[in-house]
Amino acid sequence: MATLTLEELSQILAPGQPVASLDLGTKTIGLSVSDIGRRLATPRPVLKRVKFTQDAALLLAFAAKEKIAAFVIGLPVNMDGSAGPRVQATRAFVRSMSEKTDIPFVFWDERLSTVAAERTLIEMDVSRKKRAERIDSAAASFILQGALDRLSSLARTAGAD
Repeated sequence: MATLTLEELSQILAPGQPVASLDLGTKTIGLSVSDIGRRLATPRPVLKRVKFTQDAALLLAFAAKEKIAAFVIGLPVNMDGSAGPRVQATRAFVRSMSEKTDIPFVFWDERLSTVAAERTLIEMDVSRKKRAERIDSAAASFILQGALDRLSSLARTAGAD
């Protein structure tokens, strides 16, 4: 199972299964995990990227430890909606990961997630140095919270039918 839409994911998730998100950078991978009720995204420590095989092994160990049912990965689309080189790199990463795991991936438009995460950290009076260390995981949490809110909306809509 490589990639799904969020709507498809909402159909297969069992109660109590947490979801994780990734903010894929060139040097780091920001991580965030939902609670088992899938209501709240919590940032996790950033992974320093080395090379794909090591990055994949760390992510899969993380997924096993946290019992992750799916990954939501930020898709860095340009502000005009076009796909640049980072979108291609993100899609290639997911294709490579799908060869190593059955955990599904969902792409999530991450436009402005880093900006929003940075604003939040500034409002919390986090120092510039600490912001640099936490920004990727904060962005991953922003991405995941958006996806969790959408999953919740889909569940309410399905329950009303």
